Amino acid sequence: MRPEILFPLFKSITSLPGIGPRMEKRVEDLAGPHVADLCWHLPAGLVDRRYQPKIAEAKDGEIATITVNIGSHIAPPSGNKRLPYRVWVNDDSGDMALVFFHARPDYLHRMLPEGETRIISGKIEMFQDAPQMSHPDHILTEAELDNLPLVEPVYPLTQGVTQKVLQKAIRGALKQLPDLPEWQDPAWLAKQGWDTFNKTLARAHAPEDLADLDPNSPARCRLAFDELLANQLALALVRLRMKKQPGRKIVGTGILRKKIEAEIPFSLTHAQNMALAEIDGDLKAPWRMLRLLQGDVGSGKTIVALLAMASAVEAGTQAAMMAPTEILARQHLETLLPLCKAAGISLALLTGREKGKTREALLSSLAAGEIDILVGTHALFQDDVTFKNLSLAIVDEQHRFGVHQRLQLSGKGGAGTDVLVMTATPIPRTLTLTAYGDMDVSRITEKPPGRLPIDTRILPIERLSDMVEGLKRALASGARAYWVCPLVEESELVQATAAEDRYAFLKAIFGDTVGIVHGRMKAAEKDEVMQKFIAGDISVLVATTVIEVGVNVPEATIMVIEHAERFGLAQLHQLRGRVGRGSGKSSCMLLYQGPLSETAQARLKIMRDTEDGFIIAEEDLRLRGAGELLGTRQSGLPTFHFADLASHANLLAVAHDDARLIIERDPELQSDRGQALRTMLYLFERDEAIRFIRSG
Repeated sequence: MRPEILFPLFKSITSLPGIGPRMEKRVEDLAGPHVADLCWHLPAGLVDRRYQPKIAEAKDGEIATITVNIGSHIAPPSGNKRLPYRVWVNDDSGDMALVFFHARPDYLHRMLPEGETRIISGKIEMFQDAPQMSHPDHILTEAELDNLPLVEPVYPLTQGVTQKVLQKAIRGALKQLPDLPEWQDPAWLAKQGWDTFNKTLARAHAPEDLADLDPNSPARCRLAFDELLANQLALALVRLRMKKQPGRKIVGTGILRKKIEAEIPFSLTHAQNMALAEIDGDLKAPWRMLRLLQGDVGSGKTIVALLAMASAVEAGTQAAMMAPTEILARQHLETLLPLCKAAGISLALLTGREKGKTREALLSSLAAGEIDILVGTHALFQDDVTFKNLSLAIVDEQHRFGVHQRLQLSGKGGAGTDVLVMTATPIPRTLTLTAYGDMDVSRITEKPPGRLPIDTRILPIERLSDMVEGLKRALASGARAYWVCPLVEESELVQATAAEDRYAFLKAIFGDTVGIVHGRMKAAEKDEVMQKFIAGDISVLVATTVIEVGVNVPEATIMVIEHAERFGLAQLHQLRGRVGRGSGKSSCMLLYQGPLSETAQARLKIMRDTEDGFIIAEEDLRLRGAGELLGTRQSGLPTFHFADLASHANLLAVAHDDARLIIERDPELQSDRGQALRTMLYLFERDEAIRFIRSG
């Protein structure tokens, strides 16, 4: 149950001044449905009204607050609505006009009575060398001067919501904030020089200058740290519960592993051996494994996964490996099949394409324990898929699956199935902590020996004919190339060259040696084209990003990415990783359409300068922000109101360590600080984790 102290913050926004039924939906879309959501909606700018000149000194374009005498009202000629209504005002230095379009004269006479003194505040504009002010933001009597906000916060808006409406509602929301207990460590607070949560939030809504809007200002840092701590503590509680869940001790004999290693034409790298040792430690432990294996494109994660699955088979159990697409599942099957055959391991594939009697026979063998390792797609989740004794579930390209799917697959083995999650998308440390903080993490940071660097070049699309000539020469010497386009067909919205059009263009030059794959083709058609490319019957494969992940054709040495400026860094890096897999020298051509934005320029430069996926991932986070980085809604990435992972990475590391300390000292959150931390978890809506304390 949510603590009673927080009830006012979780009331509907309609309880706030100025938000009736008509405004409710708009404000909810902008900030959220609860009073708390408006407390979290921080200003993005400010209006400074402290400049108080005389009329004659007022500068063009400045916001000015001026004390004036009201002179005459000049209405436009009757019937001419295009001309404004003017009110002349003056002080001892000169006079100026206040300008109103679509004016209501009765209202203006009430607000600006002739002969009286008023304080006006708004933007000065020069018109025919004289100052004027259109629609002043504020008109006050001298007695009301204290009501004028000299520095006014400016909030992000949406259509149909004005600053005045939102400011009034947010002031009402902040008044509802109860006196909350302090959940931060007092020594840490003192060291940072931070105030209480309530005072900090009030300060964040009342910026004095532009420095207060900076993510690294004291107020914003304190709020970000509170939110990051809530996130890390929630993940630590989930992880604690996972560790409490009994697993099975999987101890292999090493016999099958030796047979597989004898078939691999290279030795494992130090990083692969380290990752394998960490996985073995988890498999042998009496609790469930939940580990993330991160490795850059071509770093050899699949071999590590196979050796882990071999241990499960040696222990008399089964393993499963799930991929997000059929192309990738079949690719895994082809990679693993010769190695499994050599070791005498029974391997099978299950995708949506297996139907009828074939499927029935496969499921019957699986349930009988005759299949040691099952590779597949989402089809592995279906209710009729039953294992005799599943002990290890491997999920490839985790960011394509939701957390619930990860748990669903592990549930196939009953209690205690070990889960290893793999990704070839290098994830910055900050995102690893926030999205996968419930997991242990292994990183493969080396590439297998003998991999040559990829020559990456940036070319304007105008040099397409040069590119084609170069391709002719390369194909004549037996090379194979990918040509990636961003869209399947022309769209007026996005003027990108369609894959279909580029295919027709290249086919006219190179004939039947050109093939095409894209997401709208049937799986069987895609496979047929891929097989021709693998066999060398096709030399140029035109594709959309369906080839981004996992496709392995060592003979392909050229990657052309058209409209490279439209792709994110992680995607460009993944695509480039399709070449450079064999012994031949590989190149990657990034064709762009100018003019380039600063961000696009930075992205392409990073691609040219480095192949290190982890450096690229950190840069991608800096350029794009966390929200876009993992690419999918179901990435499990939490939404943050205050924390910015690029700006607050150092605070995240401290929050991570603090959460671990809290769990070590007070796993049930029973102490005084523990109780306050429970309130914090509810406040930031991480209360799912509190159920784990009770059920754990």
